[in-house]
Amino acid sequence: MSIHTGLTRTPLRRFLDYAVLSVLAFIFALPVIYLFMGSLKPSDEVLNGLSGFLPTHLSFDNYTAVLDSLNSDSTGYFWRFMGISLLLSFVVVTGGLFVNSMAAYGLSRLKWRGRNAVFTLVLLLLLVPFESVAVPLFYMFNDQRNTLFIQAIPFIANAFSVYQFHTFFRSIPPSIEEAARLDGAGPWRTFFAIIVPMSKPAFASVAILTFLIQWGSFLWPVLMVSDPSVRPLPLEMSVFQAQLPPDWGQILAFGVLLVLPVLIVFAFFQRWFVQGVASSAVKG
Repeated sequence: MSIHTGLTRTPLRRFLDYAVLSVLAFIFALPVIYLFMGSLKPSDEVLNGLSGFLPTHLSFDNYTAVLDSLNSDSTGYFWRFMGISLLLSFVVVTGGLFVNSMAAYGLSRLKWRGRNAVFTLVLLLLLVPFESVAVPLFYMFNDQRNTLFIQAIPFIANAFSVYQFHTFFRSIPPSIEEAARLDGAGPWRTFFAIIVPMSKPAFASVAILTFLIQWGSFLWPVLMVSDPSVRPLPLEMSVFQAQLPPDWGQILAFGVLLVLPVLIVFAFFQRWFVQGVASSAVKG
C-alpha cells in the first residue's frame, strides 16, 4: 500500500511549477538580454523600445570603440581599470573568506565568555547601512585617499559574511570536532583540516556575494578616488557615460564588459553556491 504525503506533486503540478518559474526567469532575464542585444547595435537603434530586442545590424563595433577610446595616457587604459577592480575584488574576497570564517568559527564552535554578546553585536551591525558610516569613514581615512589600500581594507571584515559562516558552522555535528580532539587536533588544525573542507558551499556562497558587492562598489570609490591611475571599473563607467553626446551602444558594451567577470565567477562557483543555498533552505 502506497502512502501519499502532502509533499507529493502530480505531473500537472510539476508542469505548472516549471512553467511559472520559466516565465519568471525569462522576465528577470529581459534586461540582461536587452543589454547584450543593445551592445551589438548602432547607438541610434538602442533606445527603440521593444524593437531593441530584434537582432538587426549586429556587430562588435561598440566593443572595439570602447577599447579604442580608453587606450591612451589622457583617457586611461580600459584593461588597467579592469585590473584594478580584479585586484581589489581578489583582496577583499580572499581576505574576507579568511577573516570572516575564522571569526564565525570562534563565535559558533569555541566556548568563551562574552561570545553571545559579541555575536549580538555582529547581528546589530547588519542593521547599519554603509551609507550611514561612509562620511565618518571618509574623514577618518582622508589621508589615505587615492590608494588601493583604502579601497579594499574597510570591506574585508563583513558582518553578513560572519553571519553566513556562523549559520553553516552551527549545522556541523559536534561529534566531528570531538573526534578530532581525541586524535590530538587543536582548534587551528580542526578548523583548517576539517571545518574548511566540509564548508565549501558556505565559502562559495560568501565568495560570490562578496565579489558581487565589491565588483559593483561605487559610493566608496566616488568619495575616495580622484586619481585615474587607481580608478576601478564601475567608477570609470560613470565617467565614460557622462561624456557628451552619449553613445548608448558603447555604454551598453561597457556594461557587458563590466558584467562578464561576475558571470565567470558565478559559473566557477555555481555548484557549491547552489549546494549552499539548498542547505540553507533546508535548515530554514
